Amino acid sequence: MRGFLASSIGVTCAAALVLPLTPPAAAAPAGPALGAEAAMSAGAVAAPARRYAGAEPDLPGSTQSLPLTVLPHDRAAGTPAPVQQGLPRRDVSLFSLVGVVWDDPGTELHGRVQVRTRSVDTGTWSGWQDVETHNAEHAPDPDTAERASGHVRGATAPLWVGESDGVEVRVTPEAAGPRPDENGDDSAVDPTAVTPLPPGLQLELVDPGEPAPNDPGPRPGSLNPETTSAAGAGTAEALAASAANAELAPLGATEIPELGRAETERELLALRGSELTEAQQAKPYIGPRPRIVTRRGWGADERLREKQFAYTKKVKAAFVHHTASGGKYWCTQAPSLIRGIYRYHVKSMRWRDLGYNFVIDRCGNIYEGRAGGVAKPVLGAHTLGFNSDSMGIAVLGSYSSTKPTKRALKALARLTAWKLGLYGVNPRGKTYLKSGGGNLYRKGKNVRLNAISGHRDGFSTECPGRQLYKRLGTARASAARYQGR
Repeated sequence: MRGFLASSIGVTCAAALVLPLTPPAAAAPAGPALGAEAAMSAGAVAAPARRYAGAEPDLPGSTQSLPLTVLPHDRAAGTPAPVQQGLPRRDVSLFSLVGVVWDDPGTELHGRVQVRTRSVDTGTWSGWQDVETHNAEHAPDPDTAERASGHVRGATAPLWVGESDGVEVRVTPEAAGPRPDENGDDSAVDPTAVTPLPPGLQLELVDPGEPAPNDPGPRPGSLNPETTSAAGAGTAEALAASAANAELAPLGATEIPELGRAETERELLALRGSELTEAQQAKPYIGPRPRIVTRRGWGADERLREKQFAYTKKVKAAFVHHTASGGKYWCTQAPSLIRGIYRYHVKSMRWRDLGYNFVIDRCGNIYEGRAGGVAKPVLGAHTLGFNSDSMGIAVLGSYSSTKPTKRALKALARLTAWKLGLYGVNPRGKTYLKSGGGNLYRKGKNVRLNAISGHRDGFSTECPGRQLYKRLGTARASAARYQGR
């Protein structure tokens, strides 16, 4: 379904004329102190890494793109080996997040991607770490302008490694397996054959940089680009992203504060009262609005994304994801991790913006994702085939074997109770979404789904990890209670 576009300049002008600019505030608020529940696993970095000596404090971030080459194998002479690609150990500029991209987003990488990195803090090399290769299901829908741009690339999930200045990578193709001929005979098949790796493999090393300085931006009514800050905090794009939330928070706010139930119900009537039935107006089912860190709050450089916002018609369902970026992060690092994923999605994968509508960290902090307004039906790129009429919520980390924290699950329930409540959706209910095409449902099929679904419900994938997925029933029940059901 085609999204509706809104001009960011038009939104900015309207908001800038009626709202005063707020005084500078902390650009990237730290999350709550870590408790035992969110403590780092054994062997993880003991504290947030510092930037290397001489780094500019307002560095907006960068991406190093390194083409992969065929690696020599170290087996005995004459012994067949997979044709690996990668990079030998080398020194590089500062980075904190890694991923591998390739030319064709319709081609999957059938193989194993592993990286080793050198810590800036300790100077030591990590062991080999696996990068999640099955990531094609996080993407813009087929036939949308974002997907049809011709620029989108295939990619692994990003992996957060902490501040590093050395890297080594190897990509090993998986065995092709027996391929019988037309008579069903596979006796002549070469058992050493492998599935070809996608062409154009490239290592992406992302430095999320520091958040843009707290420049409040141009004066009301002024959009002269020559007066905006060099780091992008006061650009027209930044003002537009903030103005998209003008009904919820002052222009330039770093967070949207939580509300009580009565205040949230009044806000619902103000935002969507004309669309509600008399019964819904008399008894609205909506959870109290939770605190949400805005894009300015986590330090988004708004110059990276597309200038316009893309909208779908409504929000009928929430798809829950994990970022598959590893679990070794402190909550105070979450803004940096989100800035890294944002840059990876836009600069490396070439999407219009961050793919998720919301992000939740292990301490239960909720972050605004794709720009366009947290209360609005922003079209995301999170669940291939089901981005229309839905929202995507990603929990930072990998949850195949690690359990999500209680605080993250509570934040998930509170967020869905509020956002689904804005559109009259029961979190324990079912809904129908029309498939845009995927590996589970053909294009055009109406699919009955839970209002709070896992990514794997709309696409054959391991996302979210099973430890998160099996707790979605609890999240549904909690969200319904928050709505007063």
